[in-house]
Amino acid sequence: MNKAAFFDRDGTINVDVNYLYKKEDMKFIDGMPQFIKKWNDWGYKVIVVTNQAGIARGLYTQEDMNLLHEFMNEELKKYGAHIDAFYFCPHHPDFTGVCKCRKPATGMIEQAIKDFDIDVNQSILFGDKSWDVEAGEKCGIKSFLV
Repeated sequence: MNKAAFFDRDGTINVDVNYLYKKEDMKFIDGMPQFIKKWNDWGYKVIVVTNQAGIARGLYTQEDMNLLHEFMNEELKKYGAHIDAFYFCPHHPDFTGVCKCRKPATGMIEQAIKDFDIDVNQSILFGDKSWDVEAGEKCGIKSFLV
């Protein structure tokens, strides 16, 4: 089994600019690339779990988001760091109805646990919203509000 460090994206890894999808608007929170590298070095899978309501709202596409994630990993390489996987929820209850992936629901985390054979007892989650922590704790993962 693997251990994982789960991270929310906006407000946790990068500065939250409301519906980030353009690489020119992406800025890491100070020290975050180095922090991610530590988890890489310690043998953890680094996994992002992010609500992306901007897709449901029609503000940007899944392809726009994928390009941003590729850019984020390119920038992290400059620090010797990387994100192993990005899981996202493209839904919003007001636009697409209720889903099982939008945090505080656990769908994204559960899928990552399955995909990477994650031991939740050796894993950790960081997020900037109470629903991030709630989702992690529902999965039995030690979770921290940052």
